[in-house]
Amino acid sequence: MRRLPRLSVLVPSLLGLALAVPTAGAVGPVAADEPGAAPSSAGSAAEAVPGLRVTRPARGLRQPWDVQPIDRGRLLVTERETKRLLVVTDGRARAVRWGADVWAAGETGLMSLEVDPGFASNRRFYTCAGGFPADGGRDVRVTAWKLNGQGTRATRATSLLTGLPASGGRHGGCRLLIAANGALLVGTGDAADERNPQSLTSLGGKTLRMNRFSGRPWPANPFADAANRNQRYVLTYGHRNVQGLAQRNDGSLWSVEHGPSRDDEVNKLVGGANYGWNPGPGYDENRPMTDFSLPGPQLGARWKSGDPTVATSGAAWVRGARWGSLNGTLAVAALKDSSVRFLRFDADGRLQSVRRPAALTRFGRLRSVTNAPNGDLLITTANGTGDSVLRVRPRG
Repeated sequence: MRRLPRLSVLVPSLLGLALAVPTAGAVGPVAADEPGAAPSSAGSAAEAVPGLRVTRPARGLRQPWDVQPIDRGRLLVTERETKRLLVVTDGRARAVRWGADVWAAGETGLMSLEVDPGFASNRRFYTCAGGFPADGGRDVRVTAWKLNGQGTRATRATSLLTGLPASGGRHGGCRLLIAANGALLVGTGDAADERNPQSLTSLGGKTLRMNRFSGRPWPANPFADAANRNQRYVLTYGHRNVQGLAQRNDGSLWSVEHGPSRDDEVNKLVGGANYGWNPGPGYDENRPMTDFSLPGPQLGARWKSGDPTVATSGAAWVRGARWGSLNGTLAVAALKDSSVRFLRFDADGRLQSVRRPAALTRFGRLRSVTNAPNGDLLITTANGTGDSVLRVRPRG
């Protein structure tokens, strides 16, 4: 059996400036554990579980894909289909002028955002979006930008990685995360191409890791010495369509991805590991998300939806004692299921409980989940029109 390379232990970074909290709106209770989840070692489902207070710091959006806090309480938002980059200030969204040439079709367009930890001084942020290679065709690419102090104009700093596979727009991924050690992680989709997930020389169906300034492969990657340049970027492989990335306080990295007709997954990432999506021949979506019949070891999911899928999307670890028994859970948004699940895992990554708050089932399809600096959660809706950014915090 091939021995997997070890993933370096990461030390979590401190959060930045406090973000202003708007006036409260809808309130709802937190539901008990879902059937089938292991009982929580923390006690009964009702123990210290807060009600949730939900407000809308931004309204009237169209398919917002991601949201990130920046400076002075402002939010940066991407809209997938319109290709607009927005800055939200005091409840008002304004389009940023920028020179991005974004390709949008199907599930691909202007997708994930990440803001540099040094944003206060370097003004850098990062996007993952559909693009147009110079030699023709289409791809998905990661780009670094700089935002001016007024939040009105962004200029391209550098193209970090191009050539992520694209088809007609299906399974374009794409999620960004800056880890505590400064590396930029990219979760990619397989572009509905059966060859991509298991090929170590393809950037599709992977989690990738790179230097966020140079775009070079991260030197501690498991295949850092490979002859093929694409392979040097690979952290994990065998994924279908990565939609969420999050880092736990213990430094572990986690991904969320869409299943075909069953088994959306939450995975704990281990460098060099194969997560088993292998839809060939003929892109057969009746294949299991983790095919344990493949040569070598495969890693199974830490949580899966079963049948049917709920279309899991973005995720963030919940932090802060005021969240009560939700503190330390992984908040995972769902599109088709129009909800957020709070998954509790023990120190070894075993699922302990699942809670699905009723307060977060009233807003339609939910896509991204982001930590605000004060511990609130920021969530984007994905209903097509009349969309919002939600701010969620514990009541009281």
